[in-house]
Amino acid sequence: MKEKLKYALRPSVVKRALGYAVVVGPILIIINHADALLYGQVSTTMLAKMGLTFMVPYIVSTLSSVQTLQRSHAQNKKQEE
Repeated sequence: MKEKLKYALRPSVVKRALGYAVVVGPILIIINHADALLYGQVSTTMLAKMGLTFMVPYIVSTLSSVQTLQRSHAQNKKQEE
């Protein structure tokens, strides 16, 4: 678990995940909440959900990067043996 967290907090992983969140987050918000935004029917709860929507691409990107880094590390370790 400690190794996964170390990979997840790498600057390159965080930067990539933030980039995806900034691009994909608004797209998801538009898909899911466009009608409420257009008609000005945005509640506090909906704003919270919109904020959480940015977490989805961030988490998916981070998990994918961590898995890739773990596999790469394992392959490099095998090659050294």
